[in-house]
Amino acid sequence: MNVTEHQRPGVYSVYDASSALWGRTGGRAAAVAAVCSKGEAGKVYPLTGYEQAVTAFTATEAMTELVKALFANGAAKIYAVPVTAPTAGSNGLAGYKAAFGAIEGVEDVAAVICDSTDLSVQQALRDSVKAASEARRERLAVVCGDNDETAAALSERAGGLNCERVVLIAPGGAVHAAAVAGVIAGGSDPAQPLGGAELKEVPDLTVSWSDSEIDTLVLGGVTPLEQVGGIVSVVRGITTRTKTGQTLDPTWRELSTIRIVDDVIPSLRSALRSKFSRAKNTEQGRGAIRSQVIVVLEGKVRQEIIAGYEDVTVSAVEDNSTVCMVEFKFTVTHGLNQIWLSAHITV
Repeated sequence: MNVTEHQRPGVYSVYDASSALWGRTGGRAAAVAAVCSKGEAGKVYPLTGYEQAVTAFTATEAMTELVKALFANGAAKIYAVPVTAPTAGSNGLAGYKAAFGAIEGVEDVAAVICDSTDLSVQQALRDSVKAASEARRERLAVVCGDNDETAAALSERAGGLNCERVVLIAPGGAVHAAAVAGVIAGGSDPAQPLGGAELKEVPDLTVSWSDSEIDTLVLGGVTPLEQVGGIVSVVRGITTRTKTGQTLDPTWRELSTIRIVDDVIPSLRSALRSKFSRAKNTEQGRGAIRSQVIVVLEGKVRQEIIAGYEDVTVSAVEDNSTVCMVEFKFTVTHGLNQIWLSAHITV
């Protein structure tokens, strides 16, 4: 800031203006791994505003456009990791794996994206978000297909991913995937369906799905996008998990299911960690743990994140006197996807 010196006492001011996008208060972070000619490959760049991305990567880099879409759609903070451009005949898998590995250790990331449409790279991203989630850093991945892929081909791609933590969007490219990831990161209610969410700062779609193609996509594990009146939005939020083994299984189809799980379980972990870090494994202590679990679950019921819960038990583990087991059941709140009108007309 340049301040002109004045001799007269008083209060002076300076200001500047910027069209920069900043992270949304209350949202969570997102992460992006993308080919970038500027910046150190494999290094995590924490960003809280669009201008920081312009400074780090320049305004013309694809990475910067992805960051812009993430911020515009709700991400509070972004962790950007450059990837070296693949050599001729290579998909750059090693570089992407290094970037995904760097992102795995970052806390409070809600969604991760990459700019590659190569299936093996997307499978590596899937494995990365699964590993991070198993290490108590729950997150989702959002990827895209090629714009010339048919609904059947996209369903086949989803089958190659087949994970409740991976969202495959179509049509659209990496910027559209970034927008969807931004909506996920910025959402405060995990039970709210993703369908109908408007995507900002994205290009127009060049493909329009028919109703039958949308049926194929949804049943095949693909999240369809559409453009109506110049607005690009999500038709229905779906994960790529359509099978358990070789058996068709719709349990994890709705994106809100895994989002609710990723809200409830970490909330319980956090509550118990803060209150029972030096507790005793006694009947009284276990009773207090049970009470705290009920308090958290009751809060989720009031927020309409879960529909109900039951069978909360806390018991000592027989072969390890320093461990207790907390068990419970809960029912997720289901989103409203359709409303049917049944009209009975008298003539």
